[in-house]
Amino acid sequence: MKRVLSGIQPSGKLHWGNYLGAIKQYIELQADHDCFYFIANYHALTTVQDADRMRELTRDVALDCLALGLDPERAKLFRQSDVPEVAELTWILASVTGKGLLDRAHAFKAKVAEGLSPSLGLYFYPVLMAADILIYRSHLVPVGQDQVQHIEMAQDMAGYFNGTYHTDVLVRPESKLNNAPTAPGIDGRKMSKSYGNTIELFAPAKQTRKRIMSIVTDSTPVEAPKDPNACNVMALLRLVADETEVAEWEQRYRAGGMGYGEAKKRLAELFEQTFGPARERRAELERDPDTVEDVLVTCGRAARAVAQEVMEGVRAACGIVTGGRSGEERH
Repeated sequence: MKRVLSGIQPSGKLHWGNYLGAIKQYIELQADHDCFYFIANYHALTTVQDADRMRELTRDVALDCLALGLDPERAKLFRQSDVPEVAELTWILASVTGKGLLDRAHAFKAKVAEGLSPSLGLYFYPVLMAADILIYRSHLVPVGQDQVQHIEMAQDMAGYFNGTYHTDVLVRPESKLNNAPTAPGIDGRKMSKSYGNTIELFAPAKQTRKRIMSIVTDSTPVEAPKDPNACNVMALLRLVADETEVAEWEQRYRAGGMGYGEAKKRLAELFEQTFGPARERRAELERDPDTVEDVLVTCGRAARAVAQEVMEGVRAACGIVTGGRSGEERH
């Protein structure tokens, strides 16, 4: 059974795009893979710098994942910070990685272009991500195309370490490309927290309906034909309606005599049918915080046990001494 590793940042309320791009795949993969899913609170420090909000968003990610169907009996859900060895491995990887590799990171350049502060943490992101992946001997990392470079960098860093210290302790990971459809935001751009155009998964039903009714459409008159392939509402309908209903909507669009408001109302209904039950499960979990914390702690201990074993091999390979003995002396 192959080990799958992925993380999700607690940097804002999870939205429809997060579900399609990540969580839906998490739930599907847990059926026949050894899955490690972590809440990337160390990574989120580059954007979330309020302690109370960090705690709240970290808890929210756990609630959302569990409500949507992630099963802690089949997949490990834990906080990144519950495995402090990942920070140790980050430094060790940095010691064998050239600055030129990080200088070529596309994601860093894109984030800075979006206005994020070019902090050392943001620049160093690929090394921490590599440590996240390598410390669990992960085989597969589900990512979108924009994250493939980071997996290639993790491969490079594993090679640098293994080559430098003549070992095979770090396992080479591979990308698992995610071909999930992209959800457009209410303004037509890719749904993203940074654009402020998201449809949250678990906002109150009335608030979600209002958000859906605000989706930007063109000014085509009600009586005129409309292009279903150029409509944000139709793009979202395709994500929740069955094929028969999608075909019916496409026909209505082309025939004319229909306003966009009708499609928006149906989209709101289907969204509620899809995510309403999960919202109820989330509310139940929120009333039982001890159970959620137990999941995170238990899964965190299991993940840390794997990380500690890997770090034993890493320390032994590079001669790091802990507890008064070298790794070689312990074996």
